[in-house]
Amino acid sequence: MNSRTPIEAALPRGVNDFLPEQAARLCSIQEKLLHTFDLWGFRRIIPPLLEFDDVMAAGVGEELKGKTFRFDDRQTGRLLAVPPDITPQVARMVATRLRTQPLPHRLSYAGRVLRHSEIGSGRSRELFQVGVELMGLDSPEADAEMAAMAVQALKELGFQRFSIDLGQVEFFRGIMAASGLPAPARAALQGAVGRKDASAVAELIREFPLSEESAREIAALPRLFGGREVLDAAARVVTNERSRRALANLVEVVDILHRYGVSEYLTIDLGEIRGLDYHTGVTMEGFVTGGGAAVCSGGRYDTLTGVYGFDTPATGFAFNLLELLPLLEARPELGESARRDFLIFNRKDDRSDALEIARRLREQGFSVARDIIRRDLESSLDYARRVGIRRVLVIGGEGLAEGQLRLLDLDGGAEKVMGVDELLGGTVSDT
Repeated sequence: MNSRTPIEAALPRGVNDFLPEQAARLCSIQEKLLHTFDLWGFRRIIPPLLEFDDVMAAGVGEELKGKTFRFDDRQTGRLLAVPPDITPQVARMVATRLRTQPLPHRLSYAGRVLRHSEIGSGRSRELFQVGVELMGLDSPEADAEMAAMAVQALKELGFQRFSIDLGQVEFFRGIMAASGLPAPARAALQGAVGRKDASAVAELIREFPLSEESAREIAALPRLFGGREVLDAAARVVTNERSRRALANLVEVVDILHRYGVSEYLTIDLGEIRGLDYHTGVTMEGFVTGGGAAVCSGGRYDTLTGVYGFDTPATGFAFNLLELLPLLEARPELGESARRDFLIFNRKDDRSDALEIARRLREQGFSVARDIIRRDLESSLDYARRVGIRRVLVIGGEGLAEGQLRLLDLDGGAEKVMGVDELLGGTVSDT
């Protein structure tokens, strides 16, 4: 064995190695989410790892432009970008590659993106996104479908206590437009509202001359958080037409979600304005009890495909697997894909039987590894336990007739001598 001193192989900050157990959980979570999306009629796509920076920048907005990784392309001399978000990529694909295909497009994806993070923030620069985009429908029904699908996906992952927070960015924008506040004041107000800091909001109101209606609308924002009653409270407060249209739109979405039977999972947050620059309507974030950051987020973005020359309404959302992973690490069934079925320990000099049994078990859908290293059985059993193999098949050795083998069940501790034909005849799952 190699006994050289290992080199110091540090990783850049904000990225991680995912070893077999964690990788298996990530893959299991990803496949469960994609399966849910499949059931709702979404078709999978695979966006590229690189984009031309000017093409990517057209769709990501100012917030993500500053977080984009860029480098020179030796082949073209153009600047390349590692996408910080997959949604603009899907918008580009629909606008350029799928524009002649019939609408709507129901598209799903899984991929990794990179974003610069502030030094010392402790946040990952990698995001594992699994999401959906519904292109071509300008309808509250489409927005409701996103939230209902997020609820089902979280249920499929086994969560029972979670919430989908619904907002409407046009509600806030309408209040800001009607107020006449300068841009710096709007930015400060947005931060205070996002923190639900009513005293900071009140202080900002006192600093600027505002109409009575605008002052009342702004003062209400930190309190417009809760259940269905929030919609009624907002209707009593807002007077500007833009916000009232946004509110009416959100009411329709919530009504449809009630018919989906998911109202118990919904929270209304009209002070939530953390949507990306390209959002234009209803937004959503998913939170699991016991977790901090959102596990999924998204919303309506009706102008994004237009920057690539094809105007069509759209909505979508994505899960961040790295936020889901720590919440699910205690779930053993999510590591099932990491559990291998068989390790074959061959005591015979002839490997023909071992190879044939392995081949036939794999044909039946079992995972099979051969213990090619020459070592004693106890060492092989220890290896199997440590890497998560369920059963060891011992071929050859004392007490076994021709055509027999010994099956050792490492989960339950049982041991059984059986014929090869019995093993391959479909009784493996009962042993």
